[in-house]
Amino acid sequence: MLARDKAFYKTFITLSLALMAEQAVILSVNLADNVMLGSYSESALSGVAAVNQIQFVLQQLVYGVSNGVIVLGSQYWGQKRPEAVKKLCSIGLMCNLAITLFLFVLVSLFPRGALRLFTEDAEIASQGMAYLNIMRFSYVFFGLTAVMLGTMRIAGTVRIALEVSILSLIINVVINFLLIPGRFGLPELGVRGAALGTLTARVVECAVVAVYMFRGEKKLRMKIADCLNLDRQMLMDYLRVSFPIIMASIMWGVSNAVQTMILGHMDNSAIAAQSISATLFLLLKVTSVGASSAASIITGRTIGNGEMDRLREYTRTLQVLFLIIGAALALLYTIFRFPLLALYQISPETRTMANAFMTIQTLVFFTMSYQMPVNTGIIRGGGDTRFVMILDIISQLIMYPLALAGAFLLGWSPVAIMFLVNSDQIFKCLPACIRVNSYRWVRQLTRP
Repeated sequence: MLARDKAFYKTFITLSLALMAEQAVILSVNLADNVMLGSYSESALSGVAAVNQIQFVLQQLVYGVSNGVIVLGSQYWGQKRPEAVKKLCSIGLMCNLAITLFLFVLVSLFPRGALRLFTEDAEIASQGMAYLNIMRFSYVFFGLTAVMLGTMRIAGTVRIALEVSILSLIINVVINFLLIPGRFGLPELGVRGAALGTLTARVVECAVVAVYMFRGEKKLRMKIADCLNLDRQMLMDYLRVSFPIIMASIMWGVSNAVQTMILGHMDNSAIAAQSISATLFLLLKVTSVGASSAASIITGRTIGNGEMDRLREYTRTLQVLFLIIGAALALLYTIFRFPLLALYQISPETRTMANAFMTIQTLVFFTMSYQMPVNTGIIRGGGDTRFVMILDIISQLIMYPLALAGAFLLGWSPVAIMFLVNSDQIFKCLPACIRVNSYRWVRQLTRP
């Protein structure tokens, strides 16, 4: 029986739409970089795509820390214990500060080594170096912003995320427009102009979110002093809950980086084609990401409230909603991929390969839109953070050795490799369905 509770649907739709819009605008920053650089130079596009794989690993780490705060914090919020949520925010900020500073130092010391993982082409590497030298300064700001927005999301404060993301997009597009080709007497900076646009947007974004959180947010009423309060018992609880989430995020980030590394060493056109196809895919994927985050928060609050009967209704209803979302996304992806390809000034070979990649991604959209929100939304939000990590380990131990062998030993085409590295989205559906309907994932994570 599906849920008839109107408040559930209102909460799910409100949270999902807000998170979808926020993520869509954030990804639009990358889309703006890709489209403007694609019109400027294919080597510039490929260089930025290589650097963005490093950025993607960073994002997964940052979001892993933030999601750990959300999973544990949602149960405390369901119990009406905001002070515990503040302590978790402090822990998340410290963790992301440490992670982003570490990665900043790493890419500063070994920039060429990092780029060689994704391409051996000298021109692409040169463009990537110019972009990375500026982009690395945005890491800390991005990490802090993610935790602050995640903490406010627990309390249902989501509007600020959309507003600040729109501001960030406008800043990035304007600076890109002026500095990539050099307009109105300004210097032509190419990839450095794109990096400056993103860096400026991240700094402004972080500043606006911080001011709102400590001055304007009325539900949590965070103070700067709260960020300096490190509760050791809460830290141990957080690490226990978050470690599997962070590990799963690392594996997801590394798997995407390995995918680009394989394609980049097979064919110079493959890395540009993958960047183009990924842009629209990720933009539409935000619908499932928003649904996952909303499901995680709702599930955590419901468990925190101790409403187990209602949890079963919500779980069944959410699965139906995820299937509907998947069908809609696959259709939209089919409709919009051809207009997107027309925006790029790329070689016929790159265009053909990008179209083939998009065909594959259309096929996996439906299954991904079910398994991902079930795994990372319901199951992980319900407290079982280990299941997703174990499932990812199994799928990647099977998938990537096959992909490496196919690419470098068996001579498979980039299109075949692309299908193989996306096949885990199909594989994960059955385990997700069995696990979520067993209800063995329900965990009470909070302390009395």
